[in-house]
Amino acid sequence: MSQLTVVVPAYNESAVLEQFHQRLGAVLDALPLHCDVLYVDDGSDDDTWAIITALAARDPRCGGLKLSRNFGKEAALTAGLDHVVADAAVVIDADLQDPPELIPELVAQWQAGHDVVYATRSARAGESGFKRFTAAAFYRSMEKLSDTTVPRDTGDFRLLSRRALDALRQLRERQRFMKGLFAWIGYRQTAVYYQRDPRQAGQTKWNYWRLTQLAIEGITSFSTAPLRLATWTGLAAALFAFVYGLWVLASALLYGNSVHGYPSLMVVILFLGGIQLLALGVIGEYLGRNYAESKQRPLYFIEEQRRPGAPTPASRPPHAPALD
Repeated sequence: MSQLTVVVPAYNESAVLEQFHQRLGAVLDALPLHCDVLYVDDGSDDDTWAIITALAARDPRCGGLKLSRNFGKEAALTAGLDHVVADAAVVIDADLQDPPELIPELVAQWQAGHDVVYATRSARAGESGFKRFTAAAFYRSMEKLSDTTVPRDTGDFRLLSRRALDALRQLRERQRFMKGLFAWIGYRQTAVYYQRDPRQAGQTKWNYWRLTQLAIEGITSFSTAPLRLATWTGLAAALFAFVYGLWVLASALLYGNSVHGYPSLMVVILFLGGIQLLALGVIGEYLGRNYAESKQRPLYFIEEQRRPGAPTPASRPPHAPALD
């Protein structure tokens, strides 16, 4: 019988974990697969790990990883996927915005021969109009800027086959944008559409600042367009300054050199200075990412692990850290 592991990253999700596991368990009970669940506690400062431990004690299908600190969702996802030894894995958040009841549809598409089955949101309930607008703008910008096509309106909720998991484990870059990495590995991919629900309990961890940082991460990880934009903007500014200089020279020759012009001079200086700082900022973003990659630090550390009670292969997956 095929094996399926559900990977659930969690950061301060104690308010919703019990409800989530109840709904997920009902779904897994109905699947004709050998299923287990792997919760990844990303350094929560509430009792998330205590709840995961209690779930593991009650349900033999349930296991958990506790990271040594908060490494971020992308690292938590990586940790969970590194430890999957099943034939396929489903990634889903614990906040119940992504319904576990959709998992059988993902499994059906996997069994039909697809390696990556991603869940695309046809509606986003419980989100503001501004949030929906910025999300749509981001995905459409990624389409234009990146050579890797990232599916529109698609989060991390998806199924990955064994072949896709093995490919993903070879990508050990430190600056991780998982939605882009899922798309970059290729293979046969398809979408399943659903309506996203509001968060059932607790507070979202994704404020606009963190979402902006994630957007910058995604664009700089999969596109050099900002560097080209800085180049073309600098060229346009230089051309504007040259034309303006010719106009000043012609004006002085034709009408004489008056003292007036301080405001226009300041405008030109501030404009060119702003363009230079913008270009330096863009270059700095890429340089900082190269610096982080050059240090070759591990992506995460595990403080504690609870293995599912169900039998699994004894071998440790590639790239998974030793637990001693």
